[in-house]
Amino acid sequence: MPNSLSFRSGQVALQKFRVETTSVVEPGDLIFLDETVIRPASETPWNVDLATTQQDFANTFLGIAHEQSANGESDPLSVDVSATSVYEFDVTSSTFEFGNALGPEGGTSVLLDQQLAFVGTAAQAIARAMEYTDQMVTRLRVSFASAYATSSVNTNATVG
Repeated sequence: MPNSLSFRSGQVALQKFRVETTSVVEPGDLIFLDETVIRPASETPWNVDLATTQQDFANTFLGIAHEQSANGESDPLSVDVSATSVYEFDVTSSTFEFGNALGPEGGTSVLLDQQLAFVGTAAQAIARAMEYTDQMVTRLRVSFASAYATSSVNTNATVG
């Protein structure tokens, strides 16, 4: 679902990043850093299977896009890299426990830009459920863990 930015609470930490000129970014997209430019999750190179691709994405996950960029545009975009902000995000229909680990959902050999799903390991995770649900839901409050934020709980976050 394009253009769905659903910030709910917490401290936002917006940083500006150069976008790859061939990338199309919508507000609410999951963003990764590809050397010196940002790209949406769907541009993560597919690597063997969904779990491996999710882990590759988690290694470079930056945050949530707050602006859009059309194909051919190169203006820097604002991305929230905060570990304390909470968003309402699309999820694969399920019940959730507070703290469940989530990563980007996969389509046919591609990660989805604005949907999360349960993941099997912490190395695949970029988010945690911030609420308990006792019914099947397709929207969930989550917080994100950037691989580039020193306060992040992303297992891939390193300094140096």
